Amino acid sequence: MALKPISRIAAGVQASTTLVIDSLFKQMKAEGKDVVGFGAGEPDFPTPEHIKQAGIEAIENNLTRYTPAAGLMELREAACYRLKTDFGLEYEPKQIVVASGAKHSVYIALMTLCNPGDEVVIAAPYWVSYSEMVQQAGAKPVIVAAGEEQDFKITAAQLEAAITDKTKAFMLNSPCNPTGMVYTREELEAIADVCCRHNIYVIADEIYCNLVYDDIEFVSFASLNEDVKNRTIIVNGVSKSYAMTGWRIGYSASNPELAKVMSNYLSHSTSAPSTISQHAAIVALKGPQEDMQVMKQAFEARRDHLVERMNRIEGVSCIKPQGAFYVMMNMKNFLGKQMYGKTIESAEDFAQLFLEKGLVATVPCTAFAAPAFVRWSYATSLAEIDKGLDRLEEFIKNA
Repeated sequence: MALKPISRIAAGVQASTTLVIDSLFKQMKAEGKDVVGFGAGEPDFPTPEHIKQAGIEAIENNLTRYTPAAGLMELREAACYRLKTDFGLEYEPKQIVVASGAKHSVYIALMTLCNPGDEVVIAAPYWVSYSEMVQQAGAKPVIVAAGEEQDFKITAAQLEAAITDKTKAFMLNSPCNPTGMVYTREELEAIADVCCRHNIYVIADEIYCNLVYDDIEFVSFASLNEDVKNRTIIVNGVSKSYAMTGWRIGYSASNPELAKVMSNYLSHSTSAPSTISQHAAIVALKGPQEDMQVMKQAFEARRDHLVERMNRIEGVSCIKPQGAFYVMMNMKNFLGKQMYGKTIESAEDFAQLFLEKGLVATVPCTAFAAPAFVRWSYATSLAEIDKGLDRLEEFIKNA
């Protein structure tokens, strides 16, 4: 007898399209090939010593038991301190919900807000997991795209045109993965006006908030006014700013009613994240911030070098990102062309061939709603960046 079908929602979840390239990269590396990787969505720096020490001390002091579902009170206080110090935002600890990474926080926010049939507008290019998570919540992703000529940033008018009576929320990511672009205060104010008039929630993913370059102002969406703050769920964490990706600590800040529901949701799903990681995150948020500045300066220097060199290579180009650690390489000149006996019909084709023939792994951006681009991460050394760009030149020249 055939078993009954599984959940339609679960069956509809797509594996990340970037995994094909990534698994090929790992296989080639295991075979001893000299491949260079630019796919990493994480800093290549070690977690700062004082933060590591806090984790070690938590273990040695037997701080290894369960915490409340929403996280340690001291960690929620530390998140409030950070939001007040950095953005002037006033939150109480009961408005902070700690989760297993910022990705988890986005997921919980969507599960809290969405009913089946609701619509969530997503500004594109967007991080590949957003649309899948919206669908996991039983809602429908509505993609609003901005091209390179718009600096990859959607306008308030585009957002307004996408809103229907089913729209529940808008997903905003600034600085953005994959584009690295940062919305200005004026752009955010115009978007906020639309959200308030149409009475929709905003999930503001601000995980890259500390990685903004050229003295550009970062504006936290919730800081615009009280109405905006009340309808916004800020998502942040320690992974990118403090090189703590594997510690898995994210958090959200929202109005008390939303925070209570998110906490309840956690209490019946994962409960709180690792207690050891929480203790380390307290020190990250409340302790010295100098390590973060050193890392940021290194990223800025790498970005400048990568952008300058990439724009000198014939056939490809990029605009200068303002934050995060990604560059969007425009490869549309190769679409429809023959390279190494193959017709390039997509960014996937280009990325796969570049890995096979050029021994460089990049991320094709079709699944990020940017089909003529591949993403390079500059969370790697200048020497590796140069090696990758040398190989890009050879790859194009010899095609």
